Amino acid sequence: MTAANSPKKSFKHNKVSSTMKKKIILAALCSAGLLTACNQTTEQTATAAASESGRSATLPAKSEQASSDEMDIETLLTVNGKPVTRAMYSLYFQDRMRNVADAKNSPEMQMSVLNELSNILIVAQDAEKSGLHERADIAASLELLKAKLLTQVAIQEHATSHKPTDEQVQQAYDAEYAGQSNAEFKARHILVKEEDEAKSLIEKLAGGADFAELAIEHSTGPTGKNGGDLGWFDPAQMVKPFADALNGMEKDKYTTAPVKTQFGWHIILLEDSRETEAPTLESVKGKILTKLQQGSLSEYMQGLRDDSTLVFNEKNAKPAPSAEQAPETPAAESPAEGAMEAATGKEMTSDEQPATEMPAADAPQPPWKTKQKR
Repeated sequence: MTAANSPKKSFKHNKVSSTMKKKIILAALCSAGLLTACNQTTEQTATAAASESGRSATLPAKSEQASSDEMDIETLLTVNGKPVTRAMYSLYFQDRMRNVADAKNSPEMQMSVLNELSNILIVAQDAEKSGLHERADIAASLELLKAKLLTQVAIQEHATSHKPTDEQVQQAYDAEYAGQSNAEFKARHILVKEEDEAKSLIEKLAGGADFAELAIEHSTGPTGKNGGDLGWFDPAQMVKPFADALNGMEKDKYTTAPVKTQFGWHIILLEDSRETEAPTLESVKGKILTKLQQGSLSEYMQGLRDDSTLVFNEKNAKPAPSAEQAPETPAAESPAEGAMEAATGKEMTSDEQPATEMPAADAPQPPWKTKQKR
């Protein structure tokens, strides 16, 4: 009877002393190159791994289907004739060490994990014999896992083989940064909801009222309590109407007409402005590399999409409701619409997205600022 067909567990205790077992284990794993691949200690424990297999550090019995003389150097053992390779074991061992507390690399731990991996493969083989891998949900999961893994590796391979050259980095820097200077402004503002109120406040300013005091009393923005002080900022941080109003303004002057944005009506006081020097190549090289790599990946993806054929199954689309059945409120997006958007790669543009009163930025950034580009 073979070890695979034996009603007993697949792993048997060898009739050797405990000391001899450890020596055999250490020699087997060293010869397979496993100790160098798994030489780090993590914050997780090996208790669960050791208890899974029910054995501490025993060598598995030789399979009668394939003796050690017939195995290649990459095979640690076979499970019912199927090899457990060094690569497979190394991946599982490293994952196991990351996910257990206070894990310590030792011959006992290595053999325990090898036993555990073998048990997993034994159960998986039994599942295949019973046809579980052909069940629709399982087959879909396996296909998805395979696609995700291949996608991850393909993207990594593309990034490795399409690294930006020094010349490309320099060209990108020259086009976006070199020789350019940016204006920064220091300003205050008063934000109110109605245009008439803004005009009334402008009249008070013309009559000699203090800007900061009016901001404290009337501004609905979060900087109102600080007299509307915005500090120094890049105009790119502001919504366009606000930034446009700053261009051409004189120092210590305020806007004589209210400025309308999606947040309300603004009165802006320009306190100062300055020019900033272009950043050095080294300071922005990381950002440039990321941008170039993303561009290369985008071209790679677009090329694949252009060469691919996607056919949407119209049977999955919900029929449009009749005029009598149409609800008064907008209907939620159907699964077909969502699938079509995913298939075409269409994304909602900034113009299509509803404006929010508070942009996604860290507090206490004022609500009239847009998210700063990084």
